[in-house]
Amino acid sequence: MTSLHIEPATPADVPMILQLIRELAEFERLLDEVTATEAQLHEHLFGPKPKAEVIMGRLPGGEVAGFALYFHNFSTFLAKPGIYLEDLYVRQQYRGRGYGEQLLRRLAGIAIERNCGRLEWSVLDWNQRAIDFYKSLGAVPMNEWTIYRVTGSALQKLGNGG
Repeated sequence: MTSLHIEPATPADVPMILQLIRELAEFERLLDEVTATEAQLHEHLFGPKPKAEVIMGRLPGGEVAGFALYFHNFSTFLAKPGIYLEDLYVRQQYRGRGYGEQLLRRLAGIAIERNCGRLEWSVLDWNQRAIDFYKSLGAVPMNEWTIYRVTGSALQKLGNGG
């Protein structure tokens, strides 16, 4: 198994990050929902108040095999920060080589370095390959929780008091 060189993304990686997000969205059958731009990613990843972070997984020679985009959350029960993994993606041609596990292990290491109490993420219920992979690493599903989301006009209505 080839070991990935895993490092924090730099502003020069923004075009590749957007490409990887689009590839992931296509895999998840959600490409029509991607409205992200390079400018938005640059602002929110590398601007004065970054909202998220990215680690890039590169092969020898520099080719990008995958990435993980994450941000901090907070557990009131633990009184500790956590890391929420928004996206973990390994490009189609590099799957099955252990690169996803390498990215996830590095992210777990970051969580430990930062004294986080949790590393969490969501997975689509039809993605059995990912579910099996995560369970093999010791992850447990939080089946008793349902994710809720407010977006678009519903967010505007809620935020504007009406």
